[in-house]
Amino acid sequence: MSNQEMRAMEQTLGTELRAKIVEHLPIKDLDGEHVGTVDRLEGDQIRLTKTEAMEGKDHSLKLSDVRSVDDLGVYLSKRQSELHF
Repeated sequence: MSNQEMRAMEQTLGTELRAKIVEHLPIKDLDGEHVGTVDRLEGDQIRLTKTEAMEGKDHSLKLSDVRSVDDLGVYLSKRQSELHF
């Protein structure tokens, strides 16, 4: 597979993931622990809804950290301790 074909495949996968990530889906880390809830997509970032625990600060995750998405949630490829909000 050529580099151009690989980039096209990655872009298609990214587009498919983006289409499935919708407001209010729970986000789970690699261990199944709740990380947050989707507020919205913004570029290559998933913005999380604000909670009291976040002390009013904006938090986001990289779209590249997403392993899979279904109707029940967004599943990450990292543990919460490995994430950079």
